Amino acid sequence: MRLKLGRPDLGRYADRCDVPAAGAGLAVTFVGVATLLLDDGESAVMTDGFFSRTSLPSLLLRPVSPDLKRIDAALHRLGLGPGRRGLDAVAPVHTHFDHVVDSALVAERTGAVLVGGESAANVGRGADLDPSRLVVVTPGEPRTYGAFTLTHVESSHCPPDRFPGTIDAPVVPPVRTGAYRCGEAWSILVEHTSGRSALLQGSAGFVDGALDGRRAEVAYLGVGQLGVMPEDYIRDYWAQTVEAVGARRVVLTHWDDFFRGLDRPLRALPYAGDDLDVTMRVLGDLARSQGVALHLPQLWRREDPWSGLTD
Repeated sequence: MRLKLGRPDLGRYADRCDVPAAGAGLAVTFVGVATLLLDDGESAVMTDGFFSRTSLPSLLLRPVSPDLKRIDAALHRLGLGPGRRGLDAVAPVHTHFDHVVDSALVAERTGAVLVGGESAANVGRGADLDPSRLVVVTPGEPRTYGAFTLTHVESSHCPPDRFPGTIDAPVVPPVRTGAYRCGEAWSILVEHTSGRSALLQGSAGFVDGALDGRRAEVAYLGVGQLGVMPEDYIRDYWAQTVEAVGARRVVLTHWDDFFRGLDRPLRALPYAGDDLDVTMRVLGDLARSQGVALHLPQLWRREDPWSGLTD
């Protein structure tokens, strides 16, 4: 089979970048890959906190470690960090490097707790994060951080998982990329004191039936690698996430090239690793047939995915 060259043109999907803008209240800000900041002006939680985004040549030639300059620049732009507003929690969706490499440092610099499984805790231990700031969740058990309640539901990474397994000892960077094994993968259900709810699905994997009986108005759906999967898998993924929780608006994440810094415009992952065109076609058809709004988020923009949804 001939390798497909190049990468999808994001300009084709400009009309999908129309999540309503947020006012002063509850908002979600997309910061690339599966990093999402949920805040209401007083309380805030974040998934992943991945800002280093090391270039591919550097990643292949050298061990990986957090880039403090890039982390602080991103936190400053979000109004977070030393001398500024803090976070209540940082919750990695799993522990591959493109999700968790910066998480412990983000928690340390924002006053947040690091929330996840034992693999995430071992990333925190390797960064000497105070043990009181490490929260190992019980699957299915809600925990409250400020105005947000998070429920971690066991999930799975989209196949193939190139670094499977758990992280069983503290990770002390710099280390090779493979030290960041997938660990525990999560579907994270979020409820805010306003009554608003969301599903944060970081990876395009699922556990059959795991979300049955759960509800969320909005789904942030990770689609990394989804476009190279069989179409039946893509439809099953939608059914096991969006349909399972009854989401009425879907915002797609984890489609951007995470080897490119956040100081430059986002671009899609190359066809060699994913095919966003396939993902948009199949999910677009599903969304249209089910009356679900389908969007792409805009980088750095405070958005209100609940706007216009009837109670």
